[in-house]
Amino acid sequence: MNTHTSQENNAVQLKSWIVLIALGLTWGSSFILIKKGLEVYAPTQVACLRLAISAITFLPFLLARWSKVDWMKWKPLLVVGLCGSLIPAFMFSIAQTQISSSVAGILNSLTPLFTLVLGVLIFGNSGNWRKYAAVFIGLLGASMLILMGKNAGIGGNMWYGLLVVVAAMCYGLSSNTVGTHLKEMRSMTISSVAFTMVGFPALFYLLSGTDFLFVLENKPGAWTALGYIAILAIFGTVIATVFFFMLVQWTSALFSSMVTYLIPIVALIWGVLDGEVISIYHFLGMGLILSGIYLSKQRKKKQVSQAVA
Repeated sequence: MNTHTSQENNAVQLKSWIVLIALGLTWGSSFILIKKGLEVYAPTQVACLRLAISAITFLPFLLARWSKVDWMKWKPLLVVGLCGSLIPAFMFSIAQTQISSSVAGILNSLTPLFTLVLGVLIFGNSGNWRKYAAVFIGLLGASMLILMGKNAGIGGNMWYGLLVVVAAMCYGLSSNTVGTHLKEMRSMTISSVAFTMVGFPALFYLLSGTDFLFVLENKPGAWTALGYIAILAIFGTVIATVFFFMLVQWTSALFSSMVTYLIPIVALIWGVLDGEVISIYHFLGMGLILSGIYLSKQRKKKQVSQAVA
């Protein structure tokens, strides 16, 4: 009996590590996929496509769970849709017209720290010196990337990195909203409602307010770029979300949150492979941010932050 239980535990552990690594690869690849989409489409079109494709993919799940949705909580669901999906999608797309995908991936790692600080400032969570020190260290790393990135030869307007910081703040607000107001609602239900609320308006704007159809029909590489964005939406958003919460159920919030450490590393590797200039400031900034995350988790074992771009 003990042998059988041990084998089951080993199987779960192996499966958990496989999923964790797959999530790190998937979410860490989000930034290079955004970059490829921007080679053809405008930033607003990339953002709208990402939201619309995700919403269409989530729609069958929403219809299946429609009767189980507590529509009295439409306000926090809308906050999750806006802050967890819509605003970050636009922030990342606009930011990556001026900053590298690797820097975007590193700055995105601020999400757990903003989840922590917004939880203290807005949602009444407890704070201590360790948490404040963690946030300070993380922001120091972000400041280094933003202020020193151009001098390090990365190129572009590094102040656009602040848009990624805004996206990370939005993710932190979304995570706290889920934990405070939507704790009893299943994650798939939250995701399907949130993406539908913002995704279909984005689709309407894409088709009526931009030249997307003209670009799709006439610009070379348009279908390939659309494929990159579709991969970003379907795998990086829909499928990854499902597997992330499965991982939480199999293991723990602490184990699952380790994906935060993998994302910037994968983003950095993709940047190197795509010819981006990598400097010592990349590694120093990333090291400070990840050190802040590690420090914050020493007293906050059960908090799970939204870490997707």
